[in-house]
Amino acid sequence: MPQPAPEPLRPIRRNEIRQQNEQLILQAAEKVFAEAGFGGATMQLIADVAGLPKANLHYYFTTKEELYRKVVSNIFDIWLHAAESMDNAPGPVEGIGAYIDAKMEISRRHPDGSKVWASEVMHGAPVIQDYLETTLRDWTAGRVALIQGWIDAGQMAAVNPDHLLYMLWAATQHYADFGHQIETLNGGPLTDRQWAEAKDSVKAMILRGIGAA
Repeated sequence: MPQPAPEPLRPIRRNEIRQQNEQLILQAAEKVFAEAGFGGATMQLIADVAGLPKANLHYYFTTKEELYRKVVSNIFDIWLHAAESMDNAPGPVEGIGAYIDAKMEISRRHPDGSKVWASEVMHGAPVIQDYLETTLRDWTAGRVALIQGWIDAGQMAAVNPDHLLYMLWAATQHYADFGHQIETLNGGPLTDRQWAEAKDSVKAMILRGIGAA
């Protein structure tokens, strides 16, 4: 008796192809922008790193600035997600501790995105100044209010919330932005154990410094 013909493989839907190509382009763009900066990067170079025709880039992202802003917004969205652990915490030990853990892990897994952000800001944010004046400013105001609430409740020392945030960003993002320096001093990339030690050390120093541990 003849066997029934196998069902044809389900074709990949158009939106799945789009998502795959966009992710490939964004990964390549993140790397190129981190190494060459906005001015030194070209759509052709990004296409070469992504292994796609240049026309594909322009299909998904019309201009280099549009692609650059997407890379910047992606890393910021990842950082925003990391802050959710702080928003829902009962106090600074849990909230700031979890935030440090999350930010350090982002520095480990997304170093190029952090470098793109740092380079942009160090050059006066010529492309994303509007982003700093809106999204980042609003987010910071919300976290300042949260920290001030912990201070008012006597859960931590009366430090300036703005400067505490600046310290948290500097301490955690250093492991991405200055990763080459750390690897050189360490004699190679940090191991899993060394990353765990780094997280514990940063948490201990900051939480003790604000009188929360």
